[in-house]
Amino acid sequence: MYELELVALASYLIGDSVTQASVVLSVMVFAMGLGSLLAKRLRRRAALGFATVEALLALTGGLSAMALYACFAWYGQARPALVGFSLVTGVLIGAEVPLLMTLIQRIRRQDAGGAVADLFAADYVGALVGGLAFPFLLLPVLGQLTGALVTGAVNAVAGGALVLWLFRGDLSPRARWTLVVANALVLLALAVCSALSGPFERAARHAVYGTDVRVAVHSPVQEVVLTGGAGGRPLSLFLDGRLRVGGDEARYHEALVHPAMAGPHRHVLVLGGGDGLAVREVLRYADVATVTVVELDAEVLRLARTDPGLVALNHGAYQDPRVHVVTADAFDWLRGDPGDRPGPAAPGTGPAAYDVVLCDLPEPGVTPSAKLYAQEFYGLALRALAPGGRIAVNAGDLDARPHVFWTVETTVRSVGLHTAPYRVRASPDRPDGRRGWGFVLASRDPVRLRLPGVRPPLQALTSHQLSEDRHAAELGREEGLLPSTLMHPRYPG
Repeated sequence: MYELELVALASYLIGDSVTQASVVLSVMVFAMGLGSLLAKRLRRRAALGFATVEALLALTGGLSAMALYACFAWYGQARPALVGFSLVTGVLIGAEVPLLMTLIQRIRRQDAGGAVADLFAADYVGALVGGLAFPFLLLPVLGQLTGALVTGAVNAVAGGALVLWLFRGDLSPRARWTLVVANALVLLALAVCSALSGPFERAARHAVYGTDVRVAVHSPVQEVVLTGGAGGRPLSLFLDGRLRVGGDEARYHEALVHPAMAGPHRHVLVLGGGDGLAVREVLRYADVATVTVVELDAEVLRLARTDPGLVALNHGAYQDPRVHVVTADAFDWLRGDPGDRPGPAAPGTGPAAYDVVLCDLPEPGVTPSAKLYAQEFYGLALRALAPGGRIAVNAGDLDARPHVFWTVETTVRSVGLHTAPYRVRASPDRPDGRRGWGFVLASRDPVRLRLPGVRPPLQALTSHQLSEDRHAAELGREEGLLPSTLMHPRYPG
């Protein structure tokens, strides 16, 4: 359970869950070997040694999530703490088995092989219970911080009770009282931290996002935070700690939407974009007949419909009767039955063929989004595209991560589409220091990829800027890249 808690929190704070899981598991397994060797020194006083290990493990593991979050919030870096807690926790876990083996053989006449079999059977059953309890009980009910603290408390109670009940004969009266006091202090520390977890989380959130936090919710998908949006202050939307919507959001959304809309656009599909800001730009075209939004996070959709700041920013996009909303994973939805999709079909193309497909999705490189930038995904998107239709893809920051951008472009081309890469600069005062966004416009017909003047007039950009940015993007093209697939994702963390 400590491993799962560390992996889950590190994936949220740092991103790239594959890398974080690899770091935690490899460091922990290595540390468990060290712990097993160090436990040899404690075998003469195995009961006291085991009780000490369990108390330290309960304290370290219970406080690990809070410590990681504190390092991220106030120091901006959680990876050293992740490695440190993985190492210490692994050493303590590794010390358990040799000490338990010694204790079991004192109360049961059993050969070493039989004792090992019984011990590991119990360990694996416990792993099943703990592994299922974490995602289905602790995380959704208690959250990261309180869940880790409760795990530590269970650890302290179980370890202390085991020694005081089964192996109390191996302890002197003084040792028994020392053990009781030590475990009581551990439980008290965990209880105090649990009582303070609410104020701590608010203080840490203010350290990350500033003091103007209006909304902070943990959905089943991610943490959603809204700041500003009242009293004339610009609204910012953060998803899992990353700035998704800032003061220059119009530059991003105009660049994503309008080049793709410069042609047939009666039926539009928006993949992601639950904040409604891409939909806002689409609805500026009076001849749009239907807009279908496929968004995974129902909480983002709820806020886009009900939060006054976000509703004002998206111009009440979800109140328009032309907008149809589907709460689903974009990949799974595209794989589904085309006959179930909103939007009438183009003649001769089958059901629900869209003139424009806008991929307003989390950027590539974060592991959960890798499949949304895979060859298979673009093949599915192509299947939903009407003849002469266009796809626009948010392909990441071309300046900061050119290899990732050109891998996306290569992957889009690999399904038989022609592409036009372009980029847009971010505002220089953007708080996250981002320099800009890169996009890929794609179509079966290369003639459809010209970036002519768009209508209605842009507010944050100009058609001339878009044309210039397309030529600038082409100058840095990387050749010879391979497409990213589900079996071989090529986006680094």
